[in-house]
Amino acid sequence: MDLPPLDGLRVFEAAARHGSFNAAAAELNLTPSAVSHRIRTLEDVLRVRLFDRAHRRVLLTPEGARYAVSVADALAILRSATRRLSADRADGPLAMTLSPAFALRWLLPRLARFQRRHPEIELRFVSTSDLHDFRTGDLDLAVRYGRGDWPGLEAEWLMALDATAVCTPEVAADGPPLNAPADVAHRVRIHIENRPDDWRMWLLAAGVEGVDPAAGPVFESVPVALEAALNHIGMVIADRQLLARDLAEGRLVEPFDVHMPSTAGYYLVSPPGGAEDRRVRAFRDWVREEIAAMPDAGSAANPIGSLGRKVEIRGSILSTGVESDADAQP
Repeated sequence: MDLPPLDGLRVFEAAARHGSFNAAAAELNLTPSAVSHRIRTLEDVLRVRLFDRAHRRVLLTPEGARYAVSVADALAILRSATRRLSADRADGPLAMTLSPAFALRWLLPRLARFQRRHPEIELRFVSTSDLHDFRTGDLDLAVRYGRGDWPGLEAEWLMALDATAVCTPEVAADGPPLNAPADVAHRVRIHIENRPDDWRMWLLAAGVEGVDPAAGPVFESVPVALEAALNHIGMVIADRQLLARDLAEGRLVEPFDVHMPSTAGYYLVSPPGGAEDRRVRAFRDWVREEIAAMPDAGSAANPIGSLGRKVEIRGSILSTGVESDADAQP
């Protein structure tokens, strides 16, 4: 037989990727026994043992591991071709995954404008810092922070980040004047658990010595830390692009002109061919317009290229999704 059953290959690919029949069954909406049966049938057709089964665990055999790479690439090609074929006929919700900080601080304040322009496009958001595997087919795109080097995916530049120290006007006025960066010693300094070096790097950039870079309360995520700052707890190192509305409307202020530009940035990420989907094109074009209209659009420009530069990186499609906000460090 030249071609084994496609359904068996699909089940095998999921089981190999997860390293678990149970996880593959959950993804494919099958029972674990159905997954086991299909893989057993595939092994009979191929006359090769693909998994070692022992003590409720399954491990790929050497032959199975080699075959899994080829099957994953073949299925990725099929999915890409299908996306291209149906790009102009795409219907259903446009599903994307976003970091919580990007979703809450940048996208949601602007989203009504997209809905007014494209009422025909239904949106479905997954706000998470977890990585996501596009091969499952349940998402169309992601907004992710990094340098655009995600193998096998198309990454289109959106904007850079520019970190600075911010606080509410009330915090700025409550205590000795904030005349120089060293005066942050007289304010509570808010920290983000997975960004422990923010204050140390900011103090270094400002040329400040003798201020403890670790003192102050620690919060688990960027959104929670920003809410703490907005509730007058203290000062926080945050990204000006994500806080553009808060700064413009006076909820937050920048006492000092000390910035830490990032060499990375936000990208719109999709599987090969996914950018041809008319819904993805509409969302991409709208996001570009919104970024261009930002008061500090110049500081959001790509430090390694022009706005909208498209990067296509070839290779096997492995896991991806939204960056952890914790990783979005300058």
